[in-house]
Amino acid sequence: MINTIAQLAAEGGEHKPPSPLLPQWYDITWSLVAFAIVLFVFWKYVLPRYQKVLDERRDTIEGGIERAEAAQKEAAEQLQAYREQLAGAREEAAGIREEARTQGNAIIADMKAQATTESDRIIANGNTQLDAQRQQVVSELRGDMGRMSVDLAEKLVGTSLSDDVKQAGTIDRFLGELDDANGAVK
Repeated sequence: MINTIAQLAAEGGEHKPPSPLLPQWYDITWSLVAFAIVLFVFWKYVLPRYQKVLDERRDTIEGGIERAEAAQKEAAEQLQAYREQLAGAREEAAGIREEARTQGNAIIADMKAQATTESDRIIANGNTQLDAQRQQVVSELRGDMGRMSVDLAEKLVGTSLSDDVKQAGTIDRFLGELDDANGAVK
């Protein structure tokens, strides 16, 4: 305080209040010391931890982005593989359908051939049976016709033609004449 009084006396005794805009030198000094200590503590402890947290966040974000890109790439590869499998399955299905059509056509052709063969066999059997029945009917008709002829001849002649050998010869001769007459008509 003595210094302040001496200073005031030297200035002419007039005391000027300190300026609020210009602080005293000791305030600036102690403020710089406190700022340096806070700056040191901040620089030494706070800033490294803050930088560590930022680095971890950056690594997490970049790792997440890289994982997302890797997952997206893997998904794209799986999608491509799926599409290739799907195309292969479609081609295989088309081949199976074509093979089934070919086999179906072959089966139809075989069935038609079997049906034709069976039809021909049935027709041949029918023709054979028809020929056999016709021969049977012709032979029965010949026998009936022969007996009727003999009966008619007996009535006409008035004598009995009961001798079997004579009767068979007469019948055969008569039927032969009929066959010749039918052949000439045709």
